[in-house]
Amino acid sequence: MFQRHLRHLLLAVLCLFGLQAQAAVSWRDIAAGETDDRVTALRNALLESNPRLQTFVQALLDDKVRVSPAGVWIVEGEAVRDFAADQVAVLPADAEEVSNNNRMRRELGVALAVLQLRSPKLAQREQAVQVLQEQADIKHQAMIEQAWLHEINEPLKEQLQTLRASLLLDAPAAADRVLAAKWLAAQGSPKVSALLEARLAAETDPAVRAQLSLAIGQVKSQLDWGERLGLLFAGLSLGSILLLAALGLAITYGLMGVINMAHGELMMVGAYATYLVQQGFKAWLPGLFDYYLLLAVPMAFLVTAAVGALLERTVVRWLYGRPLETLLATFGISLVLMQAVRSLFGAQNVAVENPAWLSGGWAVMSNLTLPFNRLAIIVFAALVLGAVAWALSRTRLGLFVRGVTQNRAMASCTGVNTARIDTLAFALGSGIAGLAGCALSQIGNVGPDLGQSYIVDSFLVVVTGGVGQLAGTVWAAMGLGLINKGLEGYTGAVLAKIIVLVAVVAFIQKRPSGLFALKGRSAEA
Repeated sequence: MFQRHLRHLLLAVLCLFGLQAQAAVSWRDIAAGETDDRVTALRNALLESNPRLQTFVQALLDDKVRVSPAGVWIVEGEAVRDFAADQVAVLPADAEEVSNNNRMRRELGVALAVLQLRSPKLAQREQAVQVLQEQADIKHQAMIEQAWLHEINEPLKEQLQTLRASLLLDAPAAADRVLAAKWLAAQGSPKVSALLEARLAAETDPAVRAQLSLAIGQVKSQLDWGERLGLLFAGLSLGSILLLAALGLAITYGLMGVINMAHGELMMVGAYATYLVQQGFKAWLPGLFDYYLLLAVPMAFLVTAAVGALLERTVVRWLYGRPLETLLATFGISLVLMQAVRSLFGAQNVAVENPAWLSGGWAVMSNLTLPFNRLAIIVFAALVLGAVAWALSRTRLGLFVRGVTQNRAMASCTGVNTARIDTLAFALGSGIAGLAGCALSQIGNVGPDLGQSYIVDSFLVVVTGGVGQLAGTVWAAMGLGLINKGLEGYTGAVLAKIIVLVAVVAFIQKRPSGLFALKGRSAEA
């Protein structure tokens, strides 16, 4: 008898729990009533694992929900569904549209983001975290806690942990606020710093205030280091660009004594050669577009080397030993090249796109991201420098170039074809300028005036480093890049350039031979 009564009691309890489970989410309470009651019903529903809640929340945001005393309906065009029964129905005459004020829409948006945290798609979960970082509050803590426990992607799990900690700053318990401040101290970002400072202004507990002050100091220290490293990287990046721009000039001017004012326009030619290769890949090899630079680099070198060889054979070869006349002649050539480009491609800049593997950046710190294209240029400049140094010191051409540079008459007496060596050396310097233009096309605009921005800086690098000295060119390029970027933070870009120019002039007055002087026994050396 007792067992029978116990069995009936258990059956009644199970039935009661079953009814409660079915009524766990009251769709009508979420859709109708006072805003406070609807928000409470929505937040309670989020704690359940009802798979239909996301559909209902989205329908509310899309204004597709209708309510009546009898139930809730979803209206999509002519189709009507009884949402509770999940079946096709006829819309009752007394059904009314759901009215959502701004507060309710905000709650629905946050609820949708919370539900998307359970999505199997990583992109949706990342988007949800971004929404919650802007709109979530301490009342959503339990839901975000659940998402954090189930998240498998480590970077996203860390973002959720930061979100949890930022919400805990408003927790009623002081111990929770202290733990949140300790965790956020390791997240060195401007947003976290602002969050901690805002909390400190409102905090009254002495222990929490002390921890908040300590956390703010740690965050600011990390941000300061990020700025210093960012400044260092910017200087190295500018230095690598100046190095690429000046390497070719170190040969044509440093070794051959030709003041080539068309050097910047040769860089422009290399950039336009890169543009043409890109257009060719777009038209004929779209599937291989990400690899167009593998062809653009040698093409930029060959095209500008050919242009340089043509200039040397037709104009420059008649002006050796007359630097002022080479300056005037090459300045005229630069104007001709710019006008030719304007006639062929137009006066407007052309678009050169980065391949996918050069897009984006490496996030080292919250306030320091190193762009992949800048990193690639630093590596590229080092490779070009190594190739030039090897060519000049380890090859037959390099030996002849150095011999003709040091003593043309003696080199000619030993059987060296000095005219041919002049052409090859000038072509080599021009080709390196083309490589610089190819690199510059990945970080800036490509237009007829591209070379004008770098010609003065290129001469500054060569003169400061020492005419004809590759080592001096490297040191001068990196030094000028770092000094320029260091000054920009205090004086601005224009004044920084003026200060650098004045400093270089003063340096040349004291040391006319530059950082590294040519060694020799003659007065000319």
